[in-house]
Amino acid sequence: MNTDDNADELAWAAQTLDDADEALLTAIAALYAEVDPVPDGVIERIQFEITLDALHAEVATLTQLDLAGSGARSTSTTTEAVRTITFTAEAVTTLVSISPQPGGTVRVDGWAVPGAGLGVEVLLTDGSRRTEADDDGRFVLDGLPAGLAKFVLHTEDAAGDPYTVVSPTIEL
Repeated sequence: MNTDDNADELAWAAQTLDDADEALLTAIAALYAEVDPVPDGVIERIQFEITLDALHAEVATLTQLDLAGSGARSTSTTTEAVRTITFTAEAVTTLVSISPQPGGTVRVDGWAVPGAGLGVEVLLTDGSRRTEADDDGRFVLDGLPAGLAKFVLHTEDAAGDPYTVVSPTIEL
């Protein structure tokens, strides 16, 4: 390729899109929407992850215990639907129990060690909710919408500097 060809390509690439370009791009988008549509929830998940992109924090390890599948006896479907999840990080270990509530919401009962004064934030697709753990490390968040969530724990490291721990994304 000589320099004249390169200059022609650069000039062509610098042009603005016209109606024919817009029509072609619209046709391509329609083809992809029909043949290979974006899976439900992908855009929301991407947007949710991007909100945490600038947050410098340790990501906790997740261990999920599903009480409904544990063989525990119960006559209550609500009890059977309760899930218990443990997040472990260098600075803090947190156990949360997620219980479905009427109206499609959930209640989160949590315990953190060490937990006195621990700031607890739940990032949701439409915002966040905050609370603080009591002296025993216990916290409650009620009326949370079902859906994607991350727990963000605000604590201090051994030197007393602010330290943040983020859980993996879970479904409430």
